[in-house]
Amino acid sequence: MSAPGQPSIPQHVAIIMDGNGRWARQRGLPRLEGHRRGVESVRTALNAARELGIRYITLYAFSVENWKRPQEEVSGLMGLLELYLKRELSTFVRDEVRFHAIGRTADLPAGVCRLLRETEEATRHFTHWHFTLALNYGARTEVVDAARAYALAVRAGRANPAETGWDEFSRYLYTADLPDPDLLIRTSGELRISNFLLLQLAYAEMVFSPTLWPDFTKADLQAAVDEYGRRERRYGLTSEQVRPGPP
Repeated sequence: MSAPGQPSIPQHVAIIMDGNGRWARQRGLPRLEGHRRGVESVRTALNAARELGIRYITLYAFSVENWKRPQEEVSGLMGLLELYLKRELSTFVRDEVRFHAIGRTADLPAGVCRLLRETEEATRHFTHWHFTLALNYGARTEVVDAARAYALAVRAGRANPAETGWDEFSRYLYTADLPDPDLLIRTSGELRISNFLLLQLAYAEMVFSPTLWPDFTKADLQAAVDEYGRRERRYGLTSEQVRPGPP
């Protein structure tokens, strides 16, 4: 269960959206149709998160390894992403949701890059609700990019290795402006985190849902949040330290 004073609702939920292809295959449909239905689940998850009071939600949308998929599928995914951004910008503005994109986004198609910049800029002034898409993302790639940026800062005299701790180094990660996730959810029943936010998930609770992503509902998110509320988060302490008894 949650420690005293710990909210039962996580501040930040990260989700590995898995199962689009299997959902389509089970129905004899093209894989891209599974991805189309997955977009609907993105809307469902965002609305449900706001209703539950989850301020930050991060979705793993496209990994650095996903470029190895068939070109037709990759092109279809990029097209769906463009369409999604075009359609949802007005919703983000209406609901006052700040949009973030993390990963090597500069390597995405030019049209996608332009829409990402426009969406980030149009929502930059919102502060309460945050939605992040991990695109062309890999945690190992993120560490390499952070180490490179940190080395340049050291060379320029802006950082001192002798005084650097985690708080300093984490400013060079893609997620520098975001709190670490409290809860990770992976759908489809797979039991791995697939190179996603490896450093940021150091103390996150993890829930592996059997639901395929296109079937993910508010009830599935609520079930994961309820499980989170039953966990005791100790951060290296003992149960007695986290939940001291009466004096």
